Amino acid sequence: MRIGELAKRTGTTTRALRFYEDQGLLAARRAANGYREYDEDDLQLVTEILKLQTVGLSLDETRPFVECLRSGHETGDSCASSIEMYRRKLAEADAVLARLGAIRAELAGKLADALARQDPAGAPDPCVVPERL
Repeated sequence: MRIGELAKRTGTTTRALRFYEDQGLLAARRAANGYREYDEDDLQLVTEILKLQTVGLSLDETRPFVECLRSGHETGDSCASSIEMYRRKLAEADAVLARLGAIRAELAGKLADALARQDPAGAPDPCVVPERL
């Protein structure tokens, strides 16, 4: 199949496919007329790259999965290097979640402190400027 068909079947652009080729992730074969040609293996490879990017892997981080597919494995995550990348990305996600949890706790504490300092008698809020009629 040509580059346009591969782009259409994978839901990406020809520009992205050329970029993948420039980055060494995709290897097009050239027809006698110079057109790029791809096969079903390339379709699987691009599909794998796109799926991995949707779960937060950078293009460079998809390399172990691409290499795994190229080495003849049925799936890109059949190799130890792919499993290790999953572990690394999961650890990164856990770290981000922990940091967000700490930020949330800090904000909740600040809100509770601010609410506790409010005048329960219903005095006007000194931070609000009354509208003039």
